[in-house]
Amino acid sequence: MKISLAHQNPALISIMNDPQQIITLDANFLISPDRRPLTKIGIRFQQYREIWLEPIFNAFPNLAIHEAVYDELVGISPQKYIDANRDRIPPAIIIHKDASLSETEKMLRDTIEDRIVPRTKYEPLLNNRDDRGEVKSLSFIAVKGLLYFAAHDNNAIQLIEKSEEWSTGLDNISAIKMYELIYYLFKKDLADRIAMKMLYKYQYYLTNHEKTTNPGWGDFISSMDGLYASYFMKE
Repeated sequence: MKISLAHQNPALISIMNDPQQIITLDANFLISPDRRPLTKIGIRFQQYREIWLEPIFNAFPNLAIHEAVYDELVGISPQKYIDANRDRIPPAIIIHKDASLSETEKMLRDTIEDRIVPRTKYEPLLNNRDDRGEVKSLSFIAVKGLLYFAAHDNNAIQLIEKSEEWSTGLDNISAIKMYELIYYLFKKDLADRIAMKMLYKYQYYLTNHEKTTNPGWGDFISSMDGLYASYFMKE
């Protein structure tokens, strides 16, 4: 995935100023990345939970996932982690459920899904798992007027950022990328700094192609500081 450092992301600035806002997560934020065979190294879920999930959940008290994303996690470690956070008092995760939609909202949801589906691998008649989570998540939050979708999937991000060009109906949603939250956690000392560097390099600076298109860690932090450092100086 290519990193974009050309301009500020207003969504990142907004959640920096108010971390209490609802942020809906794609499945790829919850499942530990495994880029083998590009590298011999994988990231175990326990390690991923410690370096990434727990800092994210501690930093943002109103995280959410759609029930279709929850279904993708059945039988694997992230499901147990979500269950534990859902069962806390008060709950530490919101589960978006289609049953909460009114009849009018369901019709609007169906219209948005029809616009999104052609640009994904999801086939409604088959109800296959490919891209189902992102289709259901995006259409739900669009109908409910929720603002932020955090993802590492380039196609999901394009559905949002090219919403006008592609007529996806997602004009009011903003994408928050994984690398932006890596930077946020790093700058706020909300996660282990060495771990954030490792996760960045694993996700964005692993292949020869990535090393020619994405900045190294030091340049990444310097460029992000150029965009956002003033917002941390206000504290």
